[in-house]
Amino acid sequence: MKQSNSLTSKSYLWLGIFFGVLVWSGIEPKDRLTWVLEAGPAIIGLLVMAKTRISFPLTPLLYFWILLHCIVLMVGAKYTYAEVPLFDSIREIFKWERNNYDKVGHFMQGFVPALLAREILLRKKLVNANGWRNFIILSICLAFSAFYELIEWWAALLIGEDADAFLGTQGYVWDTQSDMAWALLGAFVCLITLKKSHDRQIKPLL
Repeated sequence: MKQSNSLTSKSYLWLGIFFGVLVWSGIEPKDRLTWVLEAGPAIIGLLVMAKTRISFPLTPLLYFWILLHCIVLMVGAKYTYAEVPLFDSIREIFKWERNNYDKVGHFMQGFVPALLAREILLRKKLVNANGWRNFIILSICLAFSAFYELIEWWAALLIGEDADAFLGTQGYVWDTQSDMAWALLGAFVCLITLKKSHDRQIKPLL
């Protein structure tokens, strides 16, 4: 009974943080269309997790990182990825030519899906060999990142000049390739750093 109450409290805390940041993000965002495009995946993710909460509850570790990823998305949605104030300050300190907050977003775009893919593959017992499982996870994350770049391209074709804030290339000719590289790096870092802690939380669910 105590365990159930604890989980419920954590769920309320998770939802409180999510909706708190979402509401803050939606108040006078830099560009309303960009807000919809960037915050949309976080909202869709919430709906999917709500639907599968009973049939396939995730580990606390994964819920934590999903929330962190959603916050990254919603901060980018409020300011646009090219104009997040903190990274404007960091750019001045390190003399960067661009605001690099988008690279944080793409790193998370690989890091969190890698953890999600790993959890599904392990709990569904789809791939038993660790080496092949890691290769498949990295491939999934890279494919997901590439597909997201296609979505950005389609958005640019449909919306036209209004999509510039969503694309956030800031004139960088290799933006698409570097975005995918950061996602791949995020997936790789996830597999190296979270394996032991993730395994401990998954073990009772197998």
